[in-house]
Amino acid sequence: MAGNRIMTEIAAQPECWRRAAGLAGGLRDALPARGERVAVVGCGTSLYMAQAYAALREGAGHGETDAFAASEMPPGRRYDRVLALTRSGTTTEVLAVLDRLAGSVPTTAITADPDTPVSGKADRLIVLDFADEESVVQTRFATTQLALLRAHLGEDLTAAIAAAEAAVADPVPPWLLDVEQITFLGRGWTVGLAQEAALKMREAACFWTEAYPAMEYRHGPISITGPRRAVWMFGGLPDGLGEEVAATGGLLRAADADPLAELVRVQRLAVARASAAGLDPERPRHLTRSVILDDAAPGGPAA
Repeated sequence: MAGNRIMTEIAAQPECWRRAAGLAGGLRDALPARGERVAVVGCGTSLYMAQAYAALREGAGHGETDAFAASEMPPGRRYDRVLALTRSGTTTEVLAVLDRLAGSVPTTAITADPDTPVSGKADRLIVLDFADEESVVQTRFATTQLALLRAHLGEDLTAAIAAAEAAVADPVPPWLLDVEQITFLGRGWTVGLAQEAALKMREAACFWTEAYPAMEYRHGPISITGPRRAVWMFGGLPDGLGEEVAATGGLLRAADADPLAELVRVQRLAVARASAAGLDPERPRHLTRSVILDDAAPGGPAA
């Protein structure tokens, strides 16, 4: 049945995070050290995980951290380390960055498959093969690499894992199955999560979503909100924003749970909406597991 595989992958996330947290202490030499100036690159979902990690790392005082789409990384900036995120290990733009940087700066790649080209491109390789997926749409690999990076920054993930266990067990709220549009909002590190949440709904369910920094929502995007449309906040809600959403007639979700666990709930909603629409959330239209560019094949999401 369509959706069974991706639901299994979604449900595995609490255990994947637990395993990743246990690995973090042994990967200190491969991951950015405190004080290093770091760039993180990725494409698609991996870009949004890079953005979340960059904000977390700077916020924790570990050092200046930039996040770039791999195709947009400026060529002239100097870094102490570059971290590449790529589930497949084959994404053309990521491999091109690693080729360009070879011998000039230490590089580390996090991937799900060691037997792919990235293994010969990065100086250090971290393999999270236990979080790999068969589905085109990323779920558990993306969140597991961010769980690893959070643990490396010194975070205790106990509460996050417990919240994820609740997220995979609780029913999807019926009112979220009925809305016609969702705007996802974040602040700081959760801006990346909001972007990823919107992407999951578009990829898996072909559903209309947008994503913004929460404080920017007032500067135009609030106009789209109204009856049968929703706002989903990742993290603490800015003062007054709840009242402003209510005034539009829109619906609001703003939970106290760990924001990464809230992303798990969005993944489940995306699958539910896809199934209700007769779509296959594991094999979205126009998309492939990885983008490998040549003269004949541009397009699709990178992993």
